[in-house]
Amino acid sequence: MLTVRLPAATPVLSAVAAAVLLVGCSASVEVEKSSPPKLSSDKLATTVADKLAASTGRAKPDITCPNDLVGKDGTTTRCKLTADDGSTLGVTVTVTSVDGSTINFDVKADDTPTPAPS
Repeated sequence: MLTVRLPAATPVLSAVAAAVLLVGCSASVEVEKSSPPKLSSDKLATTVADKLAASTGRAKPDITCPNDLVGKDGTTTRCKLTADDGSTLGVTVTVTSVDGSTINFDVKADDTPTPAPS
């Protein structure tokens, strides 16, 4: 069993991060046909937030993704989860496979959050 230790100052973030790390999170999204297929940064952020909420049983977290996700095996992009207290947690999205216009990917939260600015 995996044990996750996060600072007590970020209880909401800790609960979300711990659940993501323990449960894992994968998604599949169908996109418009293009070569290679791409998932817009906004749609990616919404999909990651939905998956994290479903995995943790908590409210949808605030996720931002600055880049589109290119549908090519092994491609990664970084997103950011921001907690109510302003602390953040990096989230890595990795394409696991592409089937036509469907992009399959895994979501993994970083082990350690960044505290809110003072």
